[in-house]
This record gives sequence, structure tokens and C-alpha cells, in this order.
Amino acid sequence: MIDDLLQDAREHMAKSVEATRQKYQSVRTGRANPSLLDRISVDYYGAVTPLKQLATINAPEARMLTVQPYDKSSIKAIEKAIMESDLGLTPSNDGVLVRLVIPELNEERRKQLVKVVRAMTEDGKVALRNIRRDVMHDLKELRDAGEAGADDEHRAEEALQKLTDDKVKELDALLKGKEAEILEV
Repeated sequence: MIDDLLQDAREHMAKSVEATRQKYQSVRTGRANPSLLDRISVDYYGAVTPLKQLATINAPEARMLTVQPYDKSSIKAIEKAIMESDLGLTPSNDGVLVRLVIPELNEERRKQLVKVVRAMTEDGKVALRNIRRDVMHDLKELRDAGEAGADDEHRAEEALQKLTDDKVKELDALLKGKEAEILEV
């Protein structure tokens, strides 16, 4: 039973780290990447809808993204959602396609993006600690129910703490790599 709890924690923590890695993709680093627009949601006929469900997003050049809506009447709503986002991009449209030119990042914007990435990392660490807390609670319930001894619980808690520490180090390494990518001129 304890091994099942630890395995479950391992899987959930791996998913949390992967989710943080995916969030990093939505932070721009000076290169055009369609996943920059993953966080953008558009008010489409009263329903908040992810942009990638309303349009095809491409990167035809290193510093340009194009957004081609499936429904041409949604182009204004898409443009508005991009303008209101924290990406700092100004869209231009020709009635069929929305073009986003990715400007060179200045020093101030790079520092802002590093803060955004650090906040994402902290959210990932909070998720890891929540998983650890839940499993610790389950271990305590097992001991209280008499299904596991105090020694078994203690060993499992140590293993869980080591797993948590390893995943936090993994997040820190991801953060360090993303910071270097953002600050690279």
C-alpha cells in the first residue's frame, strides 16, 4: 500500500514538472514559436475559447507568427485578445490573417519575462509540495488505521521527501535553462 502511494506521488510529481515545462513554452524568448499563444483565450460569441481552437498558428519566419482564424468574423476578437495579453505583441490583420512581428527583447522586457518564469516555477513547486502534503496525510491515515507501522511510515516519508527534493531540483534546473534562454542576447 505504501509503495502504491509513493508510486502515485512519483507520477503526479512528474506530471507537475511536465506541466511547468509546457508553461515555459508560452514565454517568448525572442524567437517566434506558435506555443507563445497557448495561454491566450478569446471571447468567441460569449464563450471563452483557447485561441488554438479558433485558428491555425504558424511561424513562417524566425520573428513572425501568423494566426489564420477558421471563422473570419472572429478576427477582431482574436486581435483584441492578443492585445490584452501579457505578451507585449501588437497584431496587424489584413482581413484574413493576423500577423505578429516578434520584436527584439529589450533588457527591461527580458527581466519581466524572467519574473514571469520564476512565478511559473514557484507555482510548480507549490504543486509538488501539495502532492507531498496529500501523500503524507494518506501515510498518517494508514498508520492510524493500523495498516502500517510507525517505522514504515517514517521510511516512506523520507523517500517522499527525497522524491520531492529531486523534483524541485529538476524545476530549478529547468528555470536556470529558461532564464539563460531569455537573457541570451
